[in-house]
Amino acid sequence: MHQNLVLIPTYNEKENVERMVRKVFSLKTPFEILIIDDNSPDGTAAIVERLMPEFPGLLHILKRAGKQGLGKAYLAGFHWALERDYEYIFEMDCDFSHKPKDLKRLLTACVEQKASLAIGSRYISGINVINWPLGRVIMSYLASVYVRTITRMKIMDTTAGFKCYHRKVLETIDFDNIRLKGYGFQIEMKFKTWKHGFKIVEVPIIFKDRKQGTSKMSGGIFNEALWGVLKMKIRSWFVSYKKVNP
Repeated sequence: MHQNLVLIPTYNEKENVERMVRKVFSLKTPFEILIIDDNSPDGTAAIVERLMPEFPGLLHILKRAGKQGLGKAYLAGFHWALERDYEYIFEMDCDFSHKPKDLKRLLTACVEQKASLAIGSRYISGINVINWPLGRVIMSYLASVYVRTITRMKIMDTTAGFKCYHRKVLETIDFDNIRLKGYGFQIEMKFKTWKHGFKIVEVPIIFKDRKQGTSKMSGGIFNEALWGVLKMKIRSWFVSYKKVNP
């Protein structure tokens, strides 16, 4: 069985993608990378393809027809990983807001603490966000409070996008019933993981906003999360979740 696969969705990340690839491969812990590119017009995919002969069997690319949203990118990556027997599947941004060296800490939480989902948490030990405007920090923190209130999950950073799943979580969740596509996708995946009874561990990280490239955040993303979470909770009343041995 392959061990560790890092999923990195990209859209116009030419300033970051080569640095990110080289940084992950410089770590002592071995990781493979799958870049999931949504037909970036800036040539992100071409940069990855140029690098692939340098990292044979370690660097992979999944090219999609167009920009279809973060959730669909990750779902495509999950399917790709499950078809190839990876044991630990990571989610990470390409913009260095997540530190590559923290991948090892997420893996340790899964291996040593027996977590089925490890979350790189901005809020488990205070508020650890750098370079965000105060308004965005407050909005993000309040969003997590809102999600905890609605769902009753005991997770401090419910919208976090830096995570490590054991493959058994992804084998258990029915991807066809994932409704939220933007940042709400991150909430829904955590909610389904929690409802199935898997062990979740939050690992404190420092989140540093991107220096290169353009943020994909928008008001519509927050609206989806706001109303989508409420609908998700109501739908859950009519679904039976098979409890697993975490």
